[in-house]
Amino acid sequence: MDFNFTEEQDMVRDGLSRMVREAYGWETRSEVIASEAGWRPEIWAQLAELGILGMPFSEEVGGFGGGAVDSMIVMEEFGKGLVVEPFVPTVVCAGGFLKHAGTEAQREEHLSAIIDGSRVFAFAYAEPRGRYNFADLETTAKKDGDGYTLNGHKAVVIGAPWASHLVVTARTGGDRRDKEGVSVFIVDKSANGVVTRDYETVDGRRASEVYFENVSVPADALIGEEGGALPLIELVTDEAIAAQCAEACGAMKVAHGMTVEYSRQRKQFGVPIGSFQVLQHRMVDMYTAYEQSVSLSYLATLKLDASEQERKRTVSAAKVGVGQAARYIGQDAVQIHGGNGVTDEYAIGHYFKRLTVFDSEFGNVDHHMKRHIALS
Repeated sequence: MDFNFTEEQDMVRDGLSRMVREAYGWETRSEVIASEAGWRPEIWAQLAELGILGMPFSEEVGGFGGGAVDSMIVMEEFGKGLVVEPFVPTVVCAGGFLKHAGTEAQREEHLSAIIDGSRVFAFAYAEPRGRYNFADLETTAKKDGDGYTLNGHKAVVIGAPWASHLVVTARTGGDRRDKEGVSVFIVDKSANGVVTRDYETVDGRRASEVYFENVSVPADALIGEEGGALPLIELVTDEAIAAQCAEACGAMKVAHGMTVEYSRQRKQFGVPIGSFQVLQHRMVDMYTAYEQSVSLSYLATLKLDASEQERKRTVSAAKVGVGQAARYIGQDAVQIHGGNGVTDEYAIGHYFKRLTVFDSEFGNVDHHMKRHIALS
């Protein structure tokens, strides 16, 4: 299997790495996440200008003809800088739904706006009692003339405070938890009846509780087949998991590097703590866990085009392995930093927070362990 990147991909990685270093210095990021907005629209516009938002899409819709590997490259660099801009909700999730199942009119309207940065999406799928079952839905979409009426509550919708549109999962038929009867809609966040409560997440991003109170949407808001969207949701979320595994790898690499550097500077008993053999062993183990995670991330990305069973099994294996490594590296990094590791003034605590939250997105280690076993 060829793990070499193309010349164009190497150029993108180098350019994006430079941009993240320059635009996401630690002090700058701290100011951004503490601001009222919590993000920088000018950075989003810059990503659009550089073509980053259009990389995974075909040239026919105005993209650059890339795919999941390109998203992986972008997310790994974003992980290094703890970038908060909503690439996964907008490009990977919303773009994925449109790419796989959108009509020509939907792609023409929304994909072009995603690529040029003028439209930001959030993926509203989680519900307070749904855990990680995408079919466990209390949000409903009932036929109303030529369109639908949505009612329900979506929880922890990442990026919703910045979004102009939402991709919403809702039940159009069947009973709660039925695999049939699940549908996906595009909803304008400014539509009558959409109510949001915005807040900051523990890892510095922004999210919303989103309530739908008799929200009317037209028939062309439906993405894909009515009542048969569960396989589509699982495909898109697997792509999102692969992208976030790459992000976690980027964050783990920086967390490990920070820890090694700190161990060389921090002195105890008159010598650097990095000279203690027990800490050397722990940092070697951290590096091993990181390298294994990179391999799992690559494999998950390359298997997104495989059969449904193989894709799910591989993605779940990656989510388990990377999730375990993220927690291990984050915890050890904080412990080696000592009291400094739990202060807001030191960056390492924020990497730990992001790596911890990673485990809970789109299914935690326990959930994906069960899914992997069921598919084996």
